[in-house]
Amino acid sequence: MTFTGERLPGIGYDFAVDLERHLAPYRWAHARAVERTVLDAGCGEGYGAAMLAEVAARVVGIDRPEAVAVAAARYPQPRLEYRAQDLARLDDMVERFDLVLSFQVVEHLDDPVAFLAALARRARPRGELIVTTPNRLMSVSENPYHLREWTASELLALASPVLPGARVLGVHVSDRVLAYERARGEQVQRFLRWDPFRLRRLLPAALVRSVYPHLARMVRRRVRQDSSPEARIGAEDFSIGADDLDVALDLVLLAPV
Repeated sequence: MTFTGERLPGIGYDFAVDLERHLAPYRWAHARAVERTVLDAGCGEGYGAAMLAEVAARVVGIDRPEAVAVAAARYPQPRLEYRAQDLARLDDMVERFDLVLSFQVVEHLDDPVAFLAALARRARPRGELIVTTPNRLMSVSENPYHLREWTASELLALASPVLPGARVLGVHVSDRVLAYERARGEQVQRFLRWDPFRLRRLLPAALVRSVYPHLARMVRRRVRQDSSPEARIGAEDFSIGADDLDVALDLVLLAPV
């Protein structure tokens, strides 16, 4: 797959922190997936679905054809299946699952409420839905792929009409990750100083997206962490809980169905 700056196929050390951030909710969901059927809607290149398939009864990962082609080639497992599926047409699926996940997807969609409702319809009675999305208060840079980001209260207000009983948790990070994010934001602002009148907003979206992956790589290379083992960011730098949601890096929407 072509690197877009949004997905993470074969991106190597430059995006190691981003990968750990993406894996954090999958690690948290791992215990909830034991012996359950799982749908991973927007599975990307499949690393998270493969992790869940270690303990789940069955996992189905769905995404665009180019993404699931990569996923199926990289993570062949007997209890894991990848399918090409338009996420705007989830009702085309007939199966229902014990656990429905969609991580870092809802911020990309024109109708997030309809998407949440469609996800809920893919869950069995007494099933569970988990959705993650960036916390708007903690975003340090623009992302041309995101149509909207939310605070914890905004996300709960968005979801509650279609997901009664939903609550919001947060992905909390260590001081090392916060320092990395601050440094990344500072580098982004240096680039944006070249556009004080925000003329980039007048550029065609296709052009902005063609430049974005190059800038994303450049920014991360400038803030690359010390390569010594004790300085590397890993799973221990991330946790999920209900406190201090304003400073959570990502939000986790958890809903019974």
